[in-house]
Amino acid sequence: MFRFVHSSDLHIGKRFGNMPEDLRGRLREARHAAIGRLAELARTHQASTIFLAGDTFDTETPTPAMLRQALAELGQSAPLRWILLPGNHDSLLADQLWNAARSAAPDNVVLATQPEILMLAEDVALLPAPCTSRRPGRDLTEWMTGAATPESAIRLGLAHGAIRDFSEESAASDVIPPDRAARAGLDYLALGDWHGPVAVSERTRYSGTPEPDRFKHDRPGEALVVSIAGPGALPEIAAVETGSFAWCTVPLHLLAGDDSVAALETLLPPGHVRRKTLLRIAASGRVRLGGRTALAAAADAAAPEFAHLELLEDALATDCESDDLDRIDRAGALREAAQALLDESSDETRLTAERAISREALVRLFSYCEATGS
Repeated sequence: MFRFVHSSDLHIGKRFGNMPEDLRGRLREARHAAIGRLAELARTHQASTIFLAGDTFDTETPTPAMLRQALAELGQSAPLRWILLPGNHDSLLADQLWNAARSAAPDNVVLATQPEILMLAEDVALLPAPCTSRRPGRDLTEWMTGAATPESAIRLGLAHGAIRDFSEESAASDVIPPDRAARAGLDYLALGDWHGPVAVSERTRYSGTPEPDRFKHDRPGEALVVSIAGPGALPEIAAVETGSFAWCTVPLHLLAGDDSVAALETLLPPGHVRRKTLLRIAASGRVRLGGRTALAAAADAAAPEFAHLELLEDALATDCESDDLDRIDRAGALREAAQALLDESSDETRLTAERAISREALVRLFSYCEATGS
């Protein structure tokens, strides 16, 4: 029995430039801390080795401190063994990165920088396919098919890249065949690049990232514990949650008569998890003008309790009747302005962005008048 942890895409050093400045540091530290969580996972499940299937670092030029601190953290988990594969973000073109890693890597870290057989034990052979560049444009796993290993050895593949549509790079081509494990006689093919877990086949998996970094996949961070009894045996695969932050998109569908604030409150997670939750509320349907302003105010009031909270309103239409406009003003310049904004926000001949600006302006005007009693 050979048991290992399959993970990938730590992206240590990711900048998170689209997030508020005070949150960026917390998210970056969580990616570094994933090393310790993976090590604890391996110890708990009595796994001897942890595969990182590419993109351990977010760029080809991590700072010396970032590299050395990551390697030192890996070294702390000895005798656990780490296998690091160059991915498309930290490819072999980064000579400085991998030369520095070779000089500083602790004894329990193996850098899989060559497409050659690595014997992890007498009866366990690893066939890595390191990324030669960000977009190699060819199947780097092809060499595995002809690689000879002892007949008694478990054959494991390790690669980073696209199968079918499973790629984080929009320009990436489909370069790894989905049946590579069968073609190469692999007992398991550990893949990286896709940040959500995907079962390509019973012998081929994307592990996903252990620490989520975007809303796209809407899944908790996970790693895979893989056990193989021997050559030809089907792998036993268990997904285990590893993330510290949760990135969630929650739909909120409203009808014109709904209490928008009450509907929002039913969707919010418990208070004790909010500090480590990044939440998007995707509002849709229809709501009265007063309900829309109340919804925005409730979201703003709850936001400080979360790592990040945003309300998406593009798919939410606003119903506005004369009594709604009366709450702004019954006549005069304000009423005329409110009517003009309402007309523009519902004018299908205008661009979506223009209608959104008009809608937001009307909501702000309504909120201001409600607050001041105008």
